[in-house]
Amino acid sequence: MTDSVLPKLQAVLFVCSMNAVRSPMAEALTRMRYGKRIYVDSAGLRKLDRDPFMLAVLREIGVDFEGDEPRNLEEVDCEAFDLVIALSGEAHQRAATLLRATAVELLHWPIEDATQAGGTRDQRIEAYRRVRDALDARIRAEIGARLPA
Repeated sequence: MTDSVLPKLQAVLFVCSMNAVRSPMAEALTRMRYGKRIYVDSAGLRKLDRDPFMLAVLREIGVDFEGDEPRNLEEVDCEAFDLVIALSGEAHQRAATLLRATAVELLHWPIEDATQAGGTRDQRIEAYRRVRDALDARIRAEIGARLPA
């Protein structure tokens, strides 16, 4: 698809399993990159407290996301978004069910679950950095191209 035929975005929702790592990280990165050019939110199928490693790797790049509260998918009006991006298989299945009779576009970005990383603290934080960097690359490539000029 060329840039000229990509639908323009005004609002994007990131969804994952717990709204603790991947979806809030994607939300924070999108806000950092595009500020007020797009409305962005995140939610999870369940909600847990923000993961401290996730917050740490965001702080490494100058993003403070401490005050944001986790949200459950039922607390969000999915139809208010142009695009919903599911970051886990479980979230993709649930979002597909919720959005099946709507015009909302749904994408699945299968992003590694950093919480499953084992090893030393350094090895675990490196897994979170990989997730951060993978999300940032996709956000720049796939969302940035669809924002109004």
